[in-house]
Formats: sequence, C-alpha cells, structure tokens
Amino acid sequence: MDRNSKKAWLYLLPSLVLLGLFLVYPLIDVAVYSLEECFNFASQTYQGVGLYNYSYVLHDPYFLQAVENTFVLVIITVPVSTILALVISTALSSIRPLRKLYQTVYFLPYVTNTLAVGLVFMVLFQRTEYTDGLVNLMLAWFGAGPVDFINGPHWAKMFVLCFYTVWVVLPFKILVLTSALASVNDEYYKAARVDGTSRTRIFFRITLPMISPMIVYLVITGFIGAFKAYSDAVALFGTDLNAAGMNTIVGYVYDMLYGDSGGYPSYASAAAILLFVIVLTITCINLLVTRKRGEGGVSL
Repeated sequence: MDRNSKKAWLYLLPSLVLLGLFLVYPLIDVAVYSLEECFNFASQTYQGVGLYNYSYVLHDPYFLQAVENTFVLVIITVPVSTILALVISTALSSIRPLRKLYQTVYFLPYVTNTLAVGLVFMVLFQRTEYTDGLVNLMLAWFGAGPVDFINGPHWAKMFVLCFYTVWVVLPFKILVLTSALASVNDEYYKAARVDGTSRTRIFFRITLPMISPMIVYLVITGFIGAFKAYSDAVALFGTDLNAAGMNTIVGYVYDMLYGDSGGYPSYASAAAILLFVIVLTITCINLLVTRKRGEGGVSL
C-alpha cells in the first residue's frame, strides 16, 4: 500500500468508524436478537436459538395486515408521485415568469410538520356528529353519499393514506426533477427544433433519457421511504394502528417494542430483519433493471 492509499484510508477512517457504530453493529445486534427465542429484556436471558421468532411474525395476522398495507402504499404512491412530479416539473420548467415563486409554493408541504399536515387531512376527511367534512361536502355536489374516510371502510382509509403520502413526498421530487430539467443542455433542444421534431418526441427522446438517472434515484428512494412509512399513518389514524387496521411494518416493529403488545424485542427484531430483506431485494431488482436498460441516450 503506497503513501497516497494510506492517506485515503486515513481520511475515510472517521466515516468508517461512524458507519460501523451506527449502522453495521446495530444491524448485527438486531440479527442476533431475532434468533434468540423467548428473550427476556429485563434479565437479558433467552431459552434457545432458532427461527421461531420469524415463524411467529410470519404467522401473526397483525404483521400480515401491516405487510399488505405497506405494499399497497408502495405500489400506489411511488409511481403516482413520480409521474405527478415529472408532469409538474416539466410544466414549471416551461414557465419563465414567477417560476421561483411556483417552486416555493410546491415545496412548502415538504417543510411543514408531518403531524400538522395530518391534522389538516383529518379535518378535510373525517366525519363527526357535527359535520361530514369538506371532502364529503364536495362529493355531495356530485350526488355521492358521505364516506367516513378516517373511521370507515378499509379502502377509504387506504385512499386517504395514499393521498396524504403523495402530498408529502411530491415537493421533494418536484425540486429534484426541476433541477434535473434545468441541467439538460439546451443545444439538444435547439437541434431538435431545427429538424422539426415535435414536443412530444423531444420529451421522450431527449428529456426523459437525460434525466433518467434522477428518475431512477427518486424511484429507489421512494420505495425505501414508503416501506419505512409510520408517522403518516399515526398522523391520520392515531397510535392504535392495529385497531384501525392501518398498521405498517415499521409500526408493527414499534408496537412490538413499546406498544400495548410491546416488550418483545425478539419479535420486533425479526420483523425489522424481514423489512430489511424486502427493501434490499427490491432495491437490488431496481438497480439490476436500470443497469440492463442503461442510462439511455439521445436519439431522434
């Protein structure tokens, strides 16, 4: 190892130490907990080592419900929010006057407290003995009956959670895509206009290939963020998500540690490892698919 390599490793050492302390060690510790059967947190004792905790979690109806809710949330919110962000970013990039003002307005929900936004959504969607809520008032204009989106059927609650999640993540995606669109070399557009290329063909042949790395980044981080959803559901449906039927995988882990059914760190660790495997698998699949397709190129 030459002198430059030693310097490089020396510069990397603080980051490696921090990663080891706050990422690698906790992951190993959680994996060990997940294999210790009937672990007693007070006495730090367990009865054996095996896969019983995983078997229990995979057969727990609350966990299965949490997995279903999480996957529905991921499948709906990630593509919807990404497509909406792309459409809005493209529209903003074509507007010269007041562009910065519009970007600021769209970014405001991202810097607003999550629980505060959740309270606003509860006011909009929740039915009470005094009012049906603003959304139901708007539905009445079209002759639709009132729906209890907060305490009613599962599909209605899932709709509110997906709507809320898209609302929260949309500003960041708009900001990233707007910056990506601004970085595209204008010479490509000029050459396309000289050739008489239509706007639609320019968008799909030039714009999308040039910003595809950012879209891939947003999709992958969107999947990871949606799988870690918890505070969104709490903001809308309260802390007893199992009773509401709206728990997520992260919420299940929290309940096993601190909730009414808490005190089971082994079960919580097993659920956390399962979540890690799911997120890692989907991320690897995304990376493999995008690598095979390549970053794309400009072609007319």
